[in-house]
Amino acid sequence: MIKEQLMIRGSATTLQNPQSNYPEIQSSEPLWKRAPTRDDTGKPYADFMMLIPGLRNFEPSHLRDIINKMEAVLKHYEKDIILADLNLEINVLWVTIQPHIGLSAEIASLIHHIVPEAKLVSQHTTSE
Repeated sequence: MIKEQLMIRGSATTLQNPQSNYPEIQSSEPLWKRAPTRDDTGKPYADFMMLIPGLRNFEPSHLRDIINKMEAVLKHYEKDIILADLNLEINVLWVTIQPHIGLSAEIASLIHHIVPEAKLVSQHTTSE
């Protein structure tokens, strides 16, 4: 089970609008305060970030559909997901997971497949 369901955050104006069509939008502490970095034994978690340009500007029905599809992907991996946070204000999906080889790429690929705008943010380094 995902320890924290997909947390969807939006701007203050979106949060204050009672007529908003955005699902389950919440305000919360900054991600750096909430995202766990290690399990109970001290083993580090893995995480990845996806940028979804223009997400916050999508029509509410389209946004709801995208969120539902992303949640379906994330629920498929719920035994490995520690935290999933969708920040509409900055158009970013953050996912913290158990460290398994290839899992980040697998989940990110599936999300990209259903949301082609979603781009995995990563850093490739080479040893010298």
